[in-house]
Amino acid sequence: MDLKVLRKQIDRLDQDIIKLLNSRAGVIKKIGQVKIKKGHSIYSPEREKEVIKRLNQQNKGPLDSGAIEAIYREIMSASLALEKPLKIAYMGPEASFSHLASIKKFGSQVSYIACNSISEVFLEVERDNSDYGVVPIENSIEGAISYTLDMFVESDLKICSQIILDVAHNLLSNGPKKAIKRIYSHPQIFGQCRLWLQKNLPQVELIEVSSSTKASQIAAKEKGSASIASLLAAEIYKLKVIEKDIEDSPHNITRFFVIGKNDAGRTGDDRTSILFSIKDKVGALHEMLIPFKKNKINLTKIESRPSKKRAWDYYFFVDLAGHRDEPGIRRALLELESKCKFLKVLGSYPAGE
Repeated sequence: MDLKVLRKQIDRLDQDIIKLLNSRAGVIKKIGQVKIKKGHSIYSPEREKEVIKRLNQQNKGPLDSGAIEAIYREIMSASLALEKPLKIAYMGPEASFSHLASIKKFGSQVSYIACNSISEVFLEVERDNSDYGVVPIENSIEGAISYTLDMFVESDLKICSQIILDVAHNLLSNGPKKAIKRIYSHPQIFGQCRLWLQKNLPQVELIEVSSSTKASQIAAKEKGSASIASLLAAEIYKLKVIEKDIEDSPHNITRFFVIGKNDAGRTGDDRTSILFSIKDKVGALHEMLIPFKKNKINLTKIESRPSKKRAWDYYFFVDLAGHRDEPGIRRALLELESKCKFLKVLGSYPAGE
């Protein structure tokens, strides 16, 4: 067929798409007014999951589900901005992995606030300076982010969603690989690239800094230096990508929590996170786990942290399959509460990706 004819078809389709998007936006604004009037949260993780699931079921190609989800991520981002200008706090600076995770979840049409620490992210949301926060909780190689776990002990914020980010580390510099004398990055990132560095750059000095973005800022100015960071950092700080994907494991995944004032409604495929402390006696932890076995609840993760209030006193963080409103989980949590010293439900949220 003639190229001009095909392009005219595209132009007509684009015209229809614009009309439909703006019609959709008109309905979204009405939904936002209803939510605000009734005091509902603007961001609805359960509705987000429902929309993505339905779109994937309806999609017949040639676009794959990943492409459809990426397109609708931006449509939903613009929709959130129409309902109410949202502010999302994350552990910065710009181009950090927390920033990338935030964009993956909320898109480009909301406002982002870079924070200097995980505790600052919590404070921004608690003080209503931000609507939601994004914090890292665990990495598939390095394990749990202990500081985030500790923050949940004192904070009343809820987990309302999770983000799974495939983490790719890249060697960035303004000079050639052979001229690199120093590499800057975050200590966890060095841990995730340890074997590659030992094999490829064994004589290079490794210097720990607060973030991969800070590392890239230094590498952009300092001769003979490099950073290990994201491709977004390379773009922002005008660095050359010397080597891509230098992480030791191809399955390097970091899990993030979205925190807010409320958790999410049921979707039928949910996860609940709790923390509790136990009485100091023989078999105490085993006794705490009995209610879950009795109610046939699958525990997907358990992590211990010292309470920092008394020697050998611990908190236990547990992820379990299901929503806190399900009868079996309600029964189990009620029984657990009667057995332990302290229990807090951190939130229920869609099980996600």
